Amino acid sequence: MPLPVHRAEPAPVPDSATQVMVAMRDGVRLATDLYLPPGRDDRTGRADRLPTALVRLPYDKNSRYVFMDRIAAYLTARGYAVVVQDVRGKFRSEGETVPFVHEADDGYDTIDWITRQDWSDGRVGMLGDSYYGATQWAAASAGHPALKAIAPRVTGADGIRPDYWKDDGVIQLFGALYYAAYWSDRWVYEFEPDLSRRPLVEALREVTDGIGTRSALWDFFVPEVKPLPAFPHGHPFDGPPLPVLHQAGWFDNCLQPSINDWAELAARPDWAPLQYLHVDSIDHENYHLDDAPVPPELDHADVDAAVDRLLPRHLDPLVEFFDVFVKGEGTPERLPRVRWHHGHVGDRTANSWPPAGARTLRLHLDGGGLRPDAPAGEAAVSWVHDPSDLVPSLVPDSFSALRDHIDESPLHDRADVLTFTTGPVTAPLDLAGPVRATLTVGTDGPSAHVYLKLLDVSPDGAAHALVRGQRLIPGGPPAPVTFDLTHTGYRLRPGHALRLHIASSDFPTYLPHPGTEENPWLAADGRTTTQTLRTGGEHDSHLSLTVVDAASPS
Repeated sequence: MPLPVHRAEPAPVPDSATQVMVAMRDGVRLATDLYLPPGRDDRTGRADRLPTALVRLPYDKNSRYVFMDRIAAYLTARGYAVVVQDVRGKFRSEGETVPFVHEADDGYDTIDWITRQDWSDGRVGMLGDSYYGATQWAAASAGHPALKAIAPRVTGADGIRPDYWKDDGVIQLFGALYYAAYWSDRWVYEFEPDLSRRPLVEALREVTDGIGTRSALWDFFVPEVKPLPAFPHGHPFDGPPLPVLHQAGWFDNCLQPSINDWAELAARPDWAPLQYLHVDSIDHENYHLDDAPVPPELDHADVDAAVDRLLPRHLDPLVEFFDVFVKGEGTPERLPRVRWHHGHVGDRTANSWPPAGARTLRLHLDGGGLRPDAPAGEAAVSWVHDPSDLVPSLVPDSFSALRDHIDESPLHDRADVLTFTTGPVTAPLDLAGPVRATLTVGTDGPSAHVYLKLLDVSPDGAAHALVRGQRLIPGGPPAPVTFDLTHTGYRLRPGHALRLHIASSDFPTYLPHPGTEENPWLAADGRTTTQTLRTGGEHDSHLSLTVVDAASPS
């Protein structure tokens, strides 16, 4: 029986927008919506020309999912023309359906078209999340002089192309499903693959058969991850410096690329004065820690009033940034260099990230504990990875982790999950910066996956993930391995504890290791492997937290 597949059709163009088919340099036309401020008369001449906020996305410019009509209304009310475009090969736009490859030239040509319109003052800023953050970096690489600033959100310059989904040798299974759902042809598809099938590649073939077209995922993701050329004119970091508002979420699974972009450009003397960082306590789909778990009336995926509620927090920092660098109103000094939401505290600002005064707190793995003092003696503990009994991903969708805010403590009763926990803190512990771990770990297999999560354990025993990191380790006896668990800005409240979770699978979020040298997509069978962790003495394993004083000013 064929896999049931639902195809999403394009939503109607709203009355507030005018759709135009904009020709690119090769004659391909891209469907483009224009929103202008209410009551504006195009015949009023040069004095009424406007700066433009541009969005280029693959998810249907008129879909409820992206709520561009509401974003446009917010921005036009603040003096911007808004242009929203389906990228090449998606929905109403013409051309081949292939991600990334055409975004640099199409971004340049779209900006050039904007500058020739009688409502345009010739200044453009770009905004948008995820893939439509990547289109900003692509346009920046093409170097159109009218592009004055970009504000990529929950994304990265190199962060969401196929090679991103292979994280230190560990492959995010969602990446393959994403390319099947969004890049098979011009439509978007919904499906529930049978991920119990082995080899797993058969589950993807079933998806492709259900959709009825050959997805681009077979060209660059399965069975091997391959890079895609996104910057034919050179990497944007090597071009002229550009004002950038890097926007990220502490609970976003694309956080690290955002932080990497900020850190690299903030270290370059020519780019540094133009870089700004804003990190909120959100996941990829903009659910907020303050609302987690999200009640139905606050779920912006379904409730229009919930969208209107989130827009000011979503867009006000962007408007402040665009007013300075696109409109030319005010000076950069009015903008905080770094702003972030500190979990369970509120908004804070600083001149750097990590903020001034940050220091490293090292906690050593000792027995089942995390302790500030190194253990006196050496010890070893092992766990078994069984490809037929994988550690389940309790979070149903890693992109909306805060919507359900799942308690992960049930996993900690499994024999194939190790945990190390602090005692409850008696005073607030404020984390503000990177989290890293160095483990002395090895495997009797040819290689193994090691997954780490740092969780907040509440007094009732519930455990909620804060940060995570994972990587492939080589076969052999235990040796030091460093893990990057990204960054956080978060207060551990009195009575709460920190817990480090260690395992060798996290399925279906990640493609499981077969325990052999076979390609994990193609492995029909697997074998168990044993991983060993050493602690203490010459084999110290520890967690490094970046902390600030609880009394530090915001």
